[in-house]
Amino acid sequence: MLLVLCGTIFLEGIDVAMLAVAVPSIRSDLDLSTGTAAWVMSAYVLGYAGFTLLGGRAADLLGRRRMFLVWLTVFLLFSGLGGFATEGWTLVVARFVTGVASAFMTPAAMSLITTSYAEGPQRNKALLIFAGTAAGGFSLGLVIGGLLTQLGWRWVFFAPVLLAALLLIAALRTVPVEPRPVRTGGFDLPGAAAAAGAMLLLTYGIVRLEHGLDGGLWTAGAFAAGLVLIPLFVAIERRASAPLVRLSMLRRAAMIRADLGALLFVGSFFGFQFVMTLYLQELRGWSSLQTALALVVMGSDAVLAPTLTPRLVDRYGNTKVILGGFVLAIASYGLFLPVGLDWSYAAMFPTLLLTGLAFALAYGPLSIAATDGVPDSEQGLAGGLLHTSTQFGSAVGISAVTAVYGIVSAGTDGSAGATLTAFRAALVVPVVMVVLGALITALGLRRRNGKRPPSAGSPQELGARSGGVAPGAVPVP
Repeated sequence: MLLVLCGTIFLEGIDVAMLAVAVPSIRSDLDLSTGTAAWVMSAYVLGYAGFTLLGGRAADLLGRRRMFLVWLTVFLLFSGLGGFATEGWTLVVARFVTGVASAFMTPAAMSLITTSYAEGPQRNKALLIFAGTAAGGFSLGLVIGGLLTQLGWRWVFFAPVLLAALLLIAALRTVPVEPRPVRTGGFDLPGAAAAAGAMLLLTYGIVRLEHGLDGGLWTAGAFAAGLVLIPLFVAIERRASAPLVRLSMLRRAAMIRADLGALLFVGSFFGFQFVMTLYLQELRGWSSLQTALALVVMGSDAVLAPTLTPRLVDRYGNTKVILGGFVLAIASYGLFLPVGLDWSYAAMFPTLLLTGLAFALAYGPLSIAATDGVPDSEQGLAGGLLHTSTQFGSAVGISAVTAVYGIVSAGTDGSAGATLTAFRAALVVPVVMVVLGALITALGLRRRNGKRPPSAGSPQELGARSGGVAPGAVPVP
């Protein structure tokens, strides 16, 4: 079951990475405008971030297995639709629905893991494997996307269809049928509508930041409308007999710190990767395949996350390991700030390697911290909050570096030197994000000063260390 669920997060990572490599070929073949080509990427983020909170709660209320299987099927169908597209709008619709499918599928998969393993070392290791697989999917997706694009960009859509079909067949056999969830009261439709509306509008506003001042009224209007819906959502939840989100859950300080940390860390990673890709392809003239092979070293976290990180978490606790990841990310992105026009790959290699190591240390433990201590009945919601944060983070990171690059490069002569100056300015964004993340994590460490981290001292783990029965996979009650 764990292999199948990890296969799903691998599918998500490889799907996003392959498309990122293929967009230039898609644009050329279908003669897409710059705006339409941008929306081929942005539509997925909009659907994912807009519905992840709702998707996580739906898994708790409607059944994790059911949501997982239904939305994996939707993912398969609309990825296939993208492969047959002949118009830009078809691709945008296909990517939006694929993002919505991921928003329901991924929290369901994660909550199936967290409710199938007892809290403690085994759940921690399962989540670290899950996180490492996601990173491995993204890293390998860059290379595979480059290879498939050489055969034809439509294979970038058809390959996920084949993988999704295999996972669906395997899931029907390996993911156990759950007891029907116990529900008191009806489904909170007004709360669901307010939550989805707020997330969609805020994500749309973030994505539009890439355009700078162009269409600023639309961007401001989207943010204003999204912000108005947030207090409306809170008011609905306070009065609902069966709220979509139990508001007291949002007072879990450790969970909120983990979600904010994930937003900043993932945002910094995607922002850096985006600038790095532009630097290599537009300024250095590297091909998409050469760029993918250069960046694949960042995929070292796929090996380190399930092997090295569990030992560090076991010894030092989540918070210290997360902080170590942020510190390494600060060093990594900082090393790349003085990048030159003729840097060799050897000069870039330390940054790429440290970035992979930082991801291995931070991302998995952030997933653990975001779900620790949450009752099984709300694990889907906890996963939804985490993945909402990561999707917001990726949108913020890419939009912020694009906006800074556009502002600095505006009015220049377009020379290589001016372009490099704009890249250097944009690279400050990931550094600022990881510095903020480190400060938030350090605040949590300070509050826990003198206390044993839960992940290192849970009752199950203490029993295992004292010679008792180690916690194993347990059925969902």
